[in-house]
Amino acid sequence: MMAGRVAGKVAMVTGGAMGLGKADCERLAEEGAKIVVTDIDSEKGEAVAKALGGHFFEHDVRDEARWKAILAEVEKLHGGLDILVNNAGNVIFEPIEQCSLDHFRLHLDIHVVGTFLGCKYAIPLMTGRAEKIGGGGSSIVNMASTAALMGYPVIPAYTAAKGAIASMTRSIAMHCQDESFGIRCNALAPGGIETPMVQAVSGRQGEAPMAIPDGPLPADALGAPRDVANCVLFLASDEARFLNGLVIPVDNGLDARPHH
Repeated sequence: MMAGRVAGKVAMVTGGAMGLGKADCERLAEEGAKIVVTDIDSEKGEAVAKALGGHFFEHDVRDEARWKAILAEVEKLHGGLDILVNNAGNVIFEPIEQCSLDHFRLHLDIHVVGTFLGCKYAIPLMTGRAEKIGGGGSSIVNMASTAALMGYPVIPAYTAAKGAIASMTRSIAMHCQDESFGIRCNALAPGGIETPMVQAVSGRQGEAPMAIPDGPLPADALGAPRDVANCVLFLASDEARFLNGLVIPVDNGLDARPHH
């Protein structure tokens, strides 16, 4: 495999301490990116950053002031930002009748407000990077979900939040293009991936992750975090310079399959 696909680029990943976020950090680092990990879990986040030679910041993505402070530090450290992965998230499984307003707002605050704040305050650091360092410009990758595309019955707050991310991604992409910022903005919509969140939902919290085999997978298989991280890497790289405003399912065909 060609090395250095994001060599020299500065990448910030929210929720980077475990699961998809950790895999994103590792994959981007493997291909030469300078990594900034943020998470509410300081112990695990610091371990990821240390292993990758990056920096860690404790971060509640709902906190506007914290976004400003972290991005100011990123600017001091690196002079700018090339890749932003808005990955931090949560999910509570409960039907709409049992979903409290507090739980509904919690999902919107973490997913939608967190992604909004990240894009809003990162865009100035990401603008015009191609002129400064060369390459195909900056890339924002927002984490949506197949829940934004399909009707899952017991996660109304999560589906609402992920649907908002999908729509907001398109708006941000067109704005950055119209303003010639040199920033692309796309979203991924993962299906079932073997992460701590999925383990908890399936009653396997604290167990060792299920081994995901190499090679083709059957229709009902879970994916590995690296399956999503490979797509993050591609969207972050200059190879994807002609992809903008997309919401891409990463789901082994789940969204395409007819269900009766």
